[in-house]
Amino acid sequence: MKSMLSFALVAAAGLVVGIAPARGQEAGGVAAAADQDGAKLPLRRITLYRSGVGAFERRGLIEGDANVQLRFDTKQINDILKSMIVLDLSKGQGRIEGVSYGSKEPLSKRLSSFAVDISDDPSMQALLGRLRGAEVSLKLAEGRELVGTVLGVETRQEPVNKDAVTNVAFVNVLTSDGVVSVRLPQVVSFDLRDAALKSELNKALSALAEYRADRTKTVDIRLAGQGAREIVVGYVQEAPVWKTSYRLILPDTKKEAKAEKGSETKEGVTLQGWAIVENTTDEDWNQVTLSLVSGRPVSFTMDLYEPLYVTRPDVPVPTVPGVMPRMFEGGQSPFQDQGGFPEDPGEAKSKRYAGNLADAAPPSPSGGGGGGSEGAAHYRLDAEDAPLSSEDLAAYAARTQAAAMEVGEVFQYQLESPVTVERQRSAMLPILSAGIEGRRVSIYNPADGSSHPMRGVEIVNTSKLQLMPGPISVYDSGAYAGDAQVGHVPAGNKRLLAYSVDLEVDVTSKNEDNTQVKRIKLSKGVVEMRSLVRSTTTYEFVNKDRQRERTLIVEHPRNNGWSLKQPEKPSEQTAQTYRFEVQIDAGKTTPLSIVQEIETRTEYQTGQFSLQTMIAYSKNGAASEAVVNAFREIARRQGELAGHQRTIDDLSNERARIGEEQNRIRQNMNTIERESDLYRRYMTKFTEQESRLEAITEESLKAKQALDAAQASLDEFIAGLSVE
Repeated sequence: MKSMLSFALVAAAGLVVGIAPARGQEAGGVAAAADQDGAKLPLRRITLYRSGVGAFERRGLIEGDANVQLRFDTKQINDILKSMIVLDLSKGQGRIEGVSYGSKEPLSKRLSSFAVDISDDPSMQALLGRLRGAEVSLKLAEGRELVGTVLGVETRQEPVNKDAVTNVAFVNVLTSDGVVSVRLPQVVSFDLRDAALKSELNKALSALAEYRADRTKTVDIRLAGQGAREIVVGYVQEAPVWKTSYRLILPDTKKEAKAEKGSETKEGVTLQGWAIVENTTDEDWNQVTLSLVSGRPVSFTMDLYEPLYVTRPDVPVPTVPGVMPRMFEGGQSPFQDQGGFPEDPGEAKSKRYAGNLADAAPPSPSGGGGGGSEGAAHYRLDAEDAPLSSEDLAAYAARTQAAAMEVGEVFQYQLESPVTVERQRSAMLPILSAGIEGRRVSIYNPADGSSHPMRGVEIVNTSKLQLMPGPISVYDSGAYAGDAQVGHVPAGNKRLLAYSVDLEVDVTSKNEDNTQVKRIKLSKGVVEMRSLVRSTTTYEFVNKDRQRERTLIVEHPRNNGWSLKQPEKPSEQTAQTYRFEVQIDAGKTTPLSIVQEIETRTEYQTGQFSLQTMIAYSKNGAASEAVVNAFREIARRQGELAGHQRTIDDLSNERARIGEEQNRIRQNMNTIERESDLYRRYMTKFTEQESRLEAITEESLKAKQALDAAQASLDEFIAGLSVE
C-alpha cells in the first residue's frame, strides 16, 4: 500500500532546476529544453504542513549520464542540505554518483587570510598597528603630508587640565628625517605606498561586498547510467502555514428529516471549506498535485552550509632516541597458493553496491527485465502519479547505513485536480463542501458579562473529514449573519459556534450561598468541623420574540470539588463548564436553578468553642451527646483551673497589701521613740505581718502546684479525646 509520502519536500524560494544531458539527446516524455545547457525538471507534487514547513517533489526523465543543477536562495540551503533526497527509478540501470555544492567559508576566516586583516572591523588605530613595516603616506590636518614606514601605534597620557589627564593615540613613523610621532587625531587620511598590500586590502573589501551580495547557490547532482531513466528530487524547507476558512450556510426554514418513529429530528446545514495557500517562491506552480497535511512534524534549522572549525590543542612533536637501521630476510607468503592476490578493496565495494542495486530493483510490469530507454518507458510523468511509497525510498535511493523509521499516519487534504498558482501570489482552493448535522441554538455564558445570550449553531462534523482551525462566516437565509471561530474538529465530533448577540432574549441571575455544619469531631485537642456548602444560581430567561421559540444552551461554571445536585445531570459538560439545555417558548419566561454542593473540613482549637456553642450545635444534630459531654468535662476542669488561679491571685493581692502596710509602719516608727507603747505596738504588728507573709509564700506554692497539676490533667484529658 502506497504511503502518504507525497514527499513532504518543499522547494526553496527562487529555485530553478536544470538537467545537463551528457549526450545532448531527449527521450520521449522529457520536458522541452529551456536552453542549450539543460531542460526543466517539472514540479509534480507539493505538500504543505501547518508547522511552517512544506515539500516539493520534482521528477523527470534523463538520458545517459547527466548533471542536475539546482539553484536556490542562499538562506534556504541549510534546509536543503538537511532534507534533500535523490532517487533513480531505473531498476538498477543508473546510479547516483553524488551531490556537490560550492563551499561557504566563514567570512571572518576568509578575511583573516588576506595580508591586511579586517575581519573584526578594525579602527584606524588598530589598522595602522597591523601595517607595521608598511610604507604609508599620512595626510595631516594642517595640510602637510608625511611619508614613512609605520613603526607602531602607542597610547600616551596628556593633561587636560591641572587635575585630569586623557589617553591619546600616537603613530610612530620612520621618515628620512628620523622617527616622527604623530597624534592620531591629527591624521585625516592615509594611503598605502605598497601596491601589493593595497591590492590585498581591496580584495578583502571586495570579499566583504561579495559575501553580502551572494544570494544564489548551485547544487549539482551527478547521475550516471544508460538509457532513459526517471529521476526524483525532493527536499523540505520553510514554507508559509496553509490556512483554512469556512462558510456555514443556514437553511431558510427548519427542515425536518423524515426519520423513523422514535428517532430524533435534526436540522441540516451546509459547510464550505477553503484552503489558503501562498506561493512565496520565484517559480510558478503549474499543474501540480497539492496535498495539505494537518500534522505538525518537528522541524528545526541547523547551519550545515558554513564550514565548522574547532580549536585543536597544540601538542609538541614527540622525540625518541635514534635507532640503527635493521635489515630483514626475505620470506614466502603463505597465501600464494590460495588464488593469488585479494581483489582491490575499492573494486569489491563497487561490485557489492552494484549487486545491492540489482537485487533491490522491482520487477518489470511486463514480467521481464530490461534496461535503457525501453526499461524506463513505462513510467508516467503526469500530475496524477501515485505518491512514492516507503518501498520506493528503500529500493531506489542512494544506499546508506542508517535505519529507516516509520512515521505515524496523519490526516491530509489532497486536491483531486492539479493546481496552478503563479509565483509570489496566493490562492483560495475549495477543499470541503458538505451537508452536516446542525441546529440553531442560543448560547449563554455568564463569564461573557452580557445580559443577552449569543446566537449560535451546534454542528456535528458528519463530513468524515477533519476540520482545521479557522474562521467561519455564517450566512442565514442567504444573508451574512456574523463570524465564528472553530478549532480542530475530528470527524464525528460536536462543536458550538456563536456568531452574533441574541438581543431578543434577556437574562437575569441571582446567586445564593448557604453553609450548614453537618458533623463535629473532637480529637486530640482539635475540633474538626465538617460543613456542607450549597451554592444556588437562579437564572431567568425572557424570550421577547413572539414568533420563534429558543433552544438555549447555558454554560455554567463547573467548580472543582463541587457536585451537581440540581438539575440531576447536565446535557453536556466540558472541563470548565456544565451545559444545560433550556426550551423557551415564544414570548415566555423560563427559569433555571442550578445547585452545587461541596463538603468542607475545617479544624479549630478547643479553646475557640464554648459549652454553650456546642449545646447549640447539638440541637441541629451537628454535635453528638458525646461531644457535648466532652465539652462539659472540659468546662468543669477549666473551672478548677480558674479556682486555683483565683487563689493565687488573692494571695498575691494580700502580699501586696501587707507590703504597703509595712512601709507605712516603718515611716511612723522613724518618728517616735523606741521606748514608747506605740513603738512596741508597731513592732508586734510588724512581727504578725511577717508571719503572715511566710504563710502566704507556702500557700502560693501549694496553689501553683495545684494549678499546674490541674492544667496537666486538662491537657491529658483533651489529648486523649476522640469523640464524634
